[in-house]
Amino acid sequence: MNVHFIAIGGAAMHNLALALHNKGMQVTGSDDTIFEPSKSRLNAAGLLPDSFGWYPEKITQNLDAVVLGMHAKKDNPELLKAQELDLKIYSYPEFLYEQSKHKTRVVIGGSHGKTTITAMILHVLNYHDIEVDYMVGAQLDGFDVMVKLTDDADFMVLEGDEYLSSPIDRRPKFHLYQPNIALLSGIAWDHINVFPTFENYLEQFKIFVDSITVGGSISYNTEDLNVKTIVEQSANQIRKFPYQTPEHTIVEGVTYLETEEGPLPLEVFGAHNLNNLAGSKWICQQMGVDEADFYEAISSFSGASKRLEKVAENKNCVVYKDFAHSPSKVKATTEAVKSQFPTRELIACLELHTYSSLNADFLEHYKGSLDAADKAVVFYSPHAVEIKKLESVSKAQIAQAFERDDLIIYTDPEDFKNYITSLEYAQKTVLLMSSGSYGNLDFEALKTTVSHTS
Repeated sequence: MNVHFIAIGGAAMHNLALALHNKGMQVTGSDDTIFEPSKSRLNAAGLLPDSFGWYPEKITQNLDAVVLGMHAKKDNPELLKAQELDLKIYSYPEFLYEQSKHKTRVVIGGSHGKTTITAMILHVLNYHDIEVDYMVGAQLDGFDVMVKLTDDADFMVLEGDEYLSSPIDRRPKFHLYQPNIALLSGIAWDHINVFPTFENYLEQFKIFVDSITVGGSISYNTEDLNVKTIVEQSANQIRKFPYQTPEHTIVEGVTYLETEEGPLPLEVFGAHNLNNLAGSKWICQQMGVDEADFYEAISSFSGASKRLEKVAENKNCVVYKDFAHSPSKVKATTEAVKSQFPTRELIACLELHTYSSLNADFLEHYKGSLDAADKAVVFYSPHAVEIKKLESVSKAQIAQAFERDDLIIYTDPEDFKNYITSLEYAQKTVLLMSSGSYGNLDFEALKTTVSHTS
């Protein structure tokens, strides 16, 4: 099969290109810019374009398929040529479905927890040498690719993103997978640039539940009222498996899961991660892993990339960074870290970076999200607001939204970096949350600072 990727450099796109290359397909691609690590990984596989840009001459009748990435625009020259030649044009999720339509598709959906739950499932399956195809939204420890496609695997595990499929296909990705086994972790309004009202956002999850194949199943978090309502009101003829946060204890900074065999020490912590674990257990059991084998494997799971990642630690201090950016994720992560180290001062820092978080009308949803922190810091770049072509956001609006009189606010990256590096780290826990770069904060320097703190 001869496949061409328009916008091959994206995180998802380049991983799919590598998966098809590894499967023995003929793969080509174009992009107007490609960053690391995509650039090096494509180059190593011989898939890096000779030059950046769009080249309609690459689009010929010899192509069996064209995969269109979200980075491309509707007037992309290569897309226009493919349409002119009436070639088969797939979005990223459409092509994944085509590659897995004869397999049992396991799709993990929800506004939050998707990557962690998918990572937990893959960790357990890998621990027990169970081969599956998969697509996950982050690079996982022990897995050299984010997309794996084979002819032999019976299952395909997919992280079900609700964002749009392509510039010419405005359906959410997870509407296209038609799962046999599904999970819905939680719903918290996100992507407000695409889903302008919460009701419109909720509708996407109703469609997802109704897209599950007849006779299939959904595991769902009953602690989320929106999830519970949508699943239990669905008339789709599927099996419904509810789950909730399991019993657990925290002793001297270690979380223990209560099991029939006694307390099981875990490497992950926080009520939201325990909830994710409960969901992943249901899915693994439906894939043939019994409860005892699940517990044996999950005890060594240390987390998904960028999710509560330990940056630095000494006996008196620990620094975490986390991908959290939506209000619900920020609240859950802050509370989790505080509960894990209740006697230490928690300094929680949030970078407002996404379209939603920098939108003045959306800011009110952050109310209370940092309340578990002893000190709360918010950093945002006015330049990022300009790039996203949003109305400017003032410090006063930020302070009013979070409703903390002691909120510390930075708008200059250097000022924020100086604050972080000059902290007295003894007897403290520091949590850095963002989907951005924290103003290009030097984490190696931060490690050195913490290591020199007694």
